[in-house]
Parts: sequence; structure tokens; C-alpha cells
Amino acid sequence: MNYQKELDKLLDTLTKEGRVPRLLLHSCCAPCSSYVLEYLSNYFEITVFYYNPNIYPVKEYLIRKNELDRFAQSLGIRVIDGDYRHDLWRLAVIGLEKEPERGRRCLACFKHRLLVTAECAKREGIELYTTTLAGSRWKSAEQIREAAAHAKSLIPESTYWDVNWKKGGLQERRGILLKENGFYNQRYCGCEFSMGHLTEEQRIEILKG
Repeated sequence: MNYQKELDKLLDTLTKEGRVPRLLLHSCCAPCSSYVLEYLSNYFEITVFYYNPNIYPVKEYLIRKNELDRFAQSLGIRVIDGDYRHDLWRLAVIGLEKEPERGRRCLACFKHRLLVTAECAKREGIELYTTTLAGSRWKSAEQIREAAAHAKSLIPESTYWDVNWKKGGLQERRGILLKENGFYNQRYCGCEFSMGHLTEEQRIEILKG
């Protein structure tokens, strides 16, 4: 599928029909959300859902959440804060702690987060939802689609919008917004198991209170 062509077609249709549908956007962080929010806010009534209990420690979680809140507020976009229950997330990935990045742990993580996102969309009465996870070059688009299909099987009222945010010049805009907004430099994906590439000194700095 040509995702950019499909995206352009949908946005063109919305513009011609004068419709502004509601969209729930699961946001993983400010850097990955900035260009998506800026772009889609011209076509949708967006509500951001920040549900990322994988992030560890809580200090890191709050830094990333505050960065997202800051940017969304600058655009006048509402943010729903999901519960930070790292303990529940750990249960979702139990037994997968030693899996590599892009392995089965990441799939379990996506399934957990997108299921909760679909539940939020149903609760808010928003049919369509998507995620900025698909914009990261470090994430598997196939795993994200599988996680969305899992959510659909349990929450049939929800509809996942499958978009490739890496196309159409959006990545270039991302780089510009990173510099303009001075976003916090995230040195690892988020969970404690994704810190393997960091030095001991970097891990100590992140984990200290």
C-alpha cells in the first residue's frame, strides 16, 4: 500500500467536503508528535492521549510528558493523561525482559498501549485513532499493525488509522521542530530494558532520583 498516497487522498476528501472529524492520537513523545500534530491539526479535531507506562524511571516519564504537554498547549490541543502504572506494564511484558529491541517484548508493549488507547477512544466517543509510534525509525510498523489488529479484536467499535509518518517530508519537518522547540534529548526508547546501549555513567544519571 502507498500510505502517502492514501493519506493525501483522505485529506483532500476532507478538505473538499469541509469535514473536520475527531481523531485520538496516541502520543509516545513530543519529538515524534510535533510534526504530526502540526500537520493533522489542519484537518482533524485532535485529542492527544499520553499513555506510556513503559517509560522508566518516573522522573524520565514526567520530563517527556511535560514536553508533550508544552507543545500541545502551544497548538491549543487537548491532552488526556493516561495512568502511569509501570507495574501493570511490567506484567504485560513478563518473561520477555531479555528480548532484543523490535522483538516480542516490543510487540507486547504495543499491544498493551494500543489496547488502552482503543479503550480511551471508545470512552471518549472517538471512532478513529492512530499513534505516533509509527513515526519512529526504531519501531516495526508490522508490529504496530499487529498490535492495532489485536485492539480491534477486543474493541471492535474503534478504528485504527494506519499511517506511515516517515513519508511526505514529515521527517524533515520533525528535524526543524526539534530545533525550534528545544525538545529534551531522549537517549533511549523508554523502558529499562532499552538502556543496553547506554554507558554505565549514563544509566546512573538517568536512574538517580
